[in-house]
Amino acid sequence: MRRRSDPAEPAVIFDGVWKKFRRGERADSLRDLIPGMAKRLVRGRPPDDELDEGTGDFWALRDVSFTVRPGQALGIIGPNGAGKSTILKLLTKILKPTRGSCAVYGRTGALIEVAAGFHPDLTGRENIYLQGAILGMKRAEIARTMDAIIDFADLGEFIDTPVKRFSSGMSARLGFSIAAHLEPDVLIIDEVLSVGDMAFQQRCVDRMKSFKARGVAIVFVSHNLQQVATLCDDGIFLQRAVQAHGPVQDALAAYVSGVGARHDVGTGTAVEILEANLTDGDGEPVTTVEPGTPLRLTVDYAAREAISDFHFGFIVYRSTDNLVVYDGGIQGPEVGLGAVRPGQRFRLQYDFRAHLTRGQYHIECHVFHNPSQQHICKLSPAAVLGIAESRTYAGIADVELACTPAMLEQASAQRVPASEW
Repeated sequence: MRRRSDPAEPAVIFDGVWKKFRRGERADSLRDLIPGMAKRLVRGRPPDDELDEGTGDFWALRDVSFTVRPGQALGIIGPNGAGKSTILKLLTKILKPTRGSCAVYGRTGALIEVAAGFHPDLTGRENIYLQGAILGMKRAEIARTMDAIIDFADLGEFIDTPVKRFSSGMSARLGFSIAAHLEPDVLIIDEVLSVGDMAFQQRCVDRMKSFKARGVAIVFVSHNLQQVATLCDDGIFLQRAVQAHGPVQDALAAYVSGVGARHDVGTGTAVEILEANLTDGDGEPVTTVEPGTPLRLTVDYAAREAISDFHFGFIVYRSTDNLVVYDGGIQGPEVGLGAVRPGQRFRLQYDFRAHLTRGQYHIECHVFHNPSQQHICKLSPAAVLGIAESRTYAGIADVELACTPAMLEQASAQRVPASEW
């Protein structure tokens, strides 16, 4: 176990890492195996750090680099198959890089798969001792934290049950609790937290925040963009290669724009959405705002055909789970556009207030033809938006809660004469 003597130096280093995997056919018999071996002998074997196209080699990661310092949290986001879990397995030495290098300094608490590292025939308690021993802890040190681990995992009477009888949620709770209570220098957490209930997930996020404050370096992979925005300082949008790397809100915006990329759909090309821009009241572009901030979305349209009887749709989604937060529409005649003719261009300004709680959101704009009940065109996301707010624990709407204190006079206790009992 290597430790950094200088706390200002990175605790996690990922330097120019490439990782190769193979998706080739599997030889189930000698009839398949022998011809395959013959082909490889004739063709020759390429170097380990090059692709062998004939066997279905592919790069799961391409030239990925980042560092994480003590007290810093890095969020890694991306679609399924982007290479996120591969990065964590490289950091925990389950895999070796094909090119480049990676290093983690200090005691590492890792939870990258449900029940990863658990012996299924051992009880929860026995697995706690096993995990602690793997991390180099003495038995007495593990015993001191045993009650705290069990309480946090909320396993109670089930702790002496073999792990193979645990549900996925129970295994995840125990795995995180072990990783979080064995005093790590680096915490590596995968999406497995999603199997826990909301209360447990909030406890996990609170725990990771306390680790950050104490100087623990955190690498966090999740599809829950709200958790990433709340916990992490920096973010990486990954699609086998790094698509965006920087402040977490910038990475989240790049991810939402990249995954839900601009697309036009509908029955034809009667109207096209040319451009959309989100600004604040002063006309400045925005990515993150406080709840209640006045905003303006400016959208440019072009008519390719003559069309009438349509409305303009405006939908706000929570990006974490595509939950519809607001779905509204404005009829064309309301804004003086009962009909449009070919070649006509026009602009609509949607003014609204961001009465939203913390999280990541995106906006969809579309034109909907009322008689046919079909979309003419759609742009999603037309804009992405982060809400910086710390009051709420869950929810969507900002209700502008206010609290006014008032001091009440303390009632004095009066003695009742015995004669009146």
